[in-house]
Amino acid sequence: VRSKRAGEDAMQTLRRLYADLRLRINEAKSAVARPEDRKFLGYSFWYDQKGAVKRCVAPKALEAMKDRVRAITSRTRGRSLTSVVEELRSYLPGWKNYFRLEETLWRFRYLDGWIRRRLRMVQLKQWGRGAKVFKQLRARGVSELSAARAAAHCQRWWHTASFPALHTALPNSYFDRIGLPRLAG
Repeated sequence: VRSKRAGEDAMQTLRRLYADLRLRINEAKSAVARPEDRKFLGYSFWYDQKGAVKRCVAPKALEAMKDRVRAITSRTRGRSLTSVVEELRSYLPGWKNYFRLEETLWRFRYLDGWIRRRLRMVQLKQWGRGAKVFKQLRARGVSELSAARAAAHCQRWWHTASFPALHTALPNSYFDRIGLPRLAG
């Protein structure tokens, strides 16, 4: 209650100062609030352990990015993995460049893993049913037991994309070779 009152007093002061300059404040877009309560140009703010204000990607901007990646990596678009990566290559570097001031770098590492899992899911869907999935995994050096486990669950695309067999068959270095940009690093 006290901070809300202080914010209202600060807005009154701003109105008075801007009125002297013959300027109007857009009340819908303006506010005096604590940093963690406000979003600005896709960023939100948080306090670290020492009390310093840090920047991070706002939840709404992060969700918009994930929605865009979900659309690009949709399982039903019927495109090769390299063409999906090519489309991601046109989107991800721009997004990364815009949010390069992000100060929670773990989030970019998490997003890299999430995007690779989406791509493993796309590849799994393209391989189709169990027998072909088993054959493709074995051809990529996965043990018979691991390939059989993954093939048995291949219709659960998202779940199976996290299996160790898929990480062995489609390692991070594979995605680097086909040109998937990394957000972290």
